[in-house]
Amino acid sequence: MIPGGGQPDMQQLLQQAQKMQQDLAAAQQELAEASVEGTAGGGLVKATVNGSGELQGLVIDPKAVDPEDTETLADMVLAAVRDANSAAAELQQQKLGPLAQGMGGMPGLPF
Repeated sequence: MIPGGGQPDMQQLLQQAQKMQQDLAAAQQELAEASVEGTAGGGLVKATVNGSGELQGLVIDPKAVDPEDTETLADMVLAAVRDANSAAAELQQQKLGPLAQGMGGMPGLPF
């Protein structure tokens, strides 16, 4: 309820919800098209993910390849992917965080 005892304007709430839905869809599209990179081993391994955290590419410098020590290479790949996913999570927070905060400010919605 609105202070003073009045009922919320349902048309206004519906318009706000529709705008937020459009903004959310636009932000999700931006995230899907965005690209962030993570590195490990001083740049010997680079992972690229989109803003949603989906792995898009992996580059391994030949210097990182030691047939006698594939475990270290695997660790660097994991570290690079985690670094890229961390960057993607930060980007998601930048794009979606304000929308989530805005949803909490809408009267009548349980956010």
